[in-house]
Amino acid sequence: MIRQLIKTRRKQVLIDVNTQKDFFFDDGRARVGNRRRVLSHIRRIMAFARARKIPVVSISEVHPENNGGFCVDGTEGMEKVHYTLLNKRASFAADNNTDLPVDLLREYRQIILHKRCLDPFDEPRIDRLLSEIRANEFVLIGACAEGAIEATALGLLQRGKRVTVIVDAVGAHDKQRAKHAIRKIAAKGARLMETRKFAGISHLRAVGTTSDDLMHDSAADVVTADLLTE
Repeated sequence: MIRQLIKTRRKQVLIDVNTQKDFFFDDGRARVGNRRRVLSHIRRIMAFARARKIPVVSISEVHPENNGGFCVDGTEGMEKVHYTLLNKRASFAADNNTDLPVDLLREYRQIILHKRCLDPFDEPRIDRLLSEIRANEFVLIGACAEGAIEATALGLLQRGKRVTVIVDAVGAHDKQRAKHAIRKIAAKGARLMETRKFAGISHLRAVGTTSDDLMHDSAADVVTADLLTE
């Protein structure tokens, strides 16, 4: 058992799914629609999580070099967008193991778990962590609505967790399939919410979706949650 995770019930846990360059940058191999708008909301949620010390579980897709597709191991596209990273973090590979440190969320603010498949619960370590962690609410952001977000939300609901999906902080490839997925998630018991209602109003400036944009996008701006109003 992950004793520290079981022992302490947290009010909220933020789960960011596939917030990687291949999904959210203009030159990404699996880029979603409305990237700039969705990223601005993701950035806002991350700033809110920093300010409120909300634990973050990040799920990132990774594929072998011979895959030839997106989020290939060792490529820039597989990297997380920089403002989705917290300073105090630990990362775990997708290796069919379930091992995790006992005091994981005491030592780290962010846990990054890699997956080689669409459904995070197909990875033993992710299944263990998300099944055993105790929280009043699991908040989902990222990509894609009709893929990993849907699978993550349904997996959590099946395990008796309370789930909130921040709908304007979720990207999609297919708008119609995404709408169907969101309706299905809601029908199964998830709560749908917008960033403004969850995290308040932000004065963070618009985000970029290219590497050049990020050169002018200071990470210090992300830690401006004192600018929020609820």
